[in-house]
Amino acid sequence: MRPELEQDYTQYVTAKLPRLHRIAYQLVGDRHRADDAVQDALTTLYQKWVRVREVQNLDAYVHTMVVRAALNDRRRLWSKVLLWDRPPDVAREESASADVERQVLLRDALRALPDGQRTVVVLRFLCDLPVEEVAAVLGRSEGTVKSQTSHGIRALRRLLNVEDFFVLNGGAA
Repeated sequence: MRPELEQDYTQYVTAKLPRLHRIAYQLVGDRHRADDAVQDALTTLYQKWVRVREVQNLDAYVHTMVVRAALNDRRRLWSKVLLWDRPPDVAREESASADVERQVLLRDALRALPDGQRTVVVLRFLCDLPVEEVAAVLGRSEGTVKSQTSHGIRALRRLLNVEDFFVLNGGAA
């Protein structure tokens, strides 16, 4: 690749990487697998950069690549292999703030959702995508997206015991 094209690619990826990783992490629930999904998508993007950089909505295109890479990762048989009987402990500060507590509660609740509902909820609310775009990214009908969004939100409310969640959130609705 020509140096100026490589520089464009590097600048684009550097600016978008945190958001792409956050999306992948919310979909797969594991930092390492999220890294793998983002890396797969960005490797493909690099290979196609000469043609792809002229796409009308490059952000949406790359976003779709990451979502599909994350979903493909979940379909691989090795992703279901557990090496331990429980996840390793993650080091945390003794004085966890309410923000951290809310994030952990929300992350755990998202992980408890079925794959389809979690994917739709993440795309709709974390990525702020409209129903039409989510349907296009996932190859589903808009009605299915709406239904899965509704079921996912209802399940999150139940899992989070909404009253407890709002108390942690400082009483904000």
